[in-house]
Amino acid sequence: MQNPLNDYTSKRDFAKTPEPEGGKSSPGDKPIFVIQKHDASNLHYDLRLEVNGVLKSWAVPKGPSTDPDEKRLAMPTEDHPIAYARFEGVIPEDEYGGGTVMIWDRGTYINLKADSNGEGEEPVSMEEAWGNGKITVWLEGEKLQGGYALIRTGKGNDARWLFFKMKDEKADARRNPVSTEPDSVASGRSLEEIAEGERD
Repeated sequence: MQNPLNDYTSKRDFAKTPEPEGGKSSPGDKPIFVIQKHDASNLHYDLRLEVNGVLKSWAVPKGPSTDPDEKRLAMPTEDHPIAYARFEGVIPEDEYGGGTVMIWDRGTYINLKADSNGEGEEPVSMEEAWGNGKITVWLEGEKLQGGYALIRTGKGNDARWLFFKMKDEKADARRNPVSTEPDSVASGRSLEEIAEGERD
């Protein structure tokens, strides 16, 4: 069976980048998620969900929204090791994804399709949901809470997903955490402070 992290490791020189080499990890009590603010060639947000020992990953150019009417483009990227959820620092400019990485939000999540809903629907695992292109999760983060959906809208190399807030008690069209809560939940630093800290 192919190692799901082959793409991740093949794109990086770990003698140069501080990113973790990682590997598949045993699950905890609840699967984790992380959203990393990434100032690379273009500023974007990397959404990562723990699925079967790795982090399934999407690049979200505009970042997450708490408004159910705002759907965000999410482009799938390679699986990352679980250890990546703790990575905050600077990737060298000549390395893949070169730029500053911040832990913008983190926490655990619940697969909303893990149990039968009493309406005749069978439980769906996260692996199955990812394969079907229809993921619904309840995020328990420091900035984001509540139901979120990821829906695939294309196939193969043209696969694109939409990432959006579901309508529930945690939805808030007036709130914009991307602009009002810009700093790291891990260190309290801004992107500039993270970059400066690496230069010190």
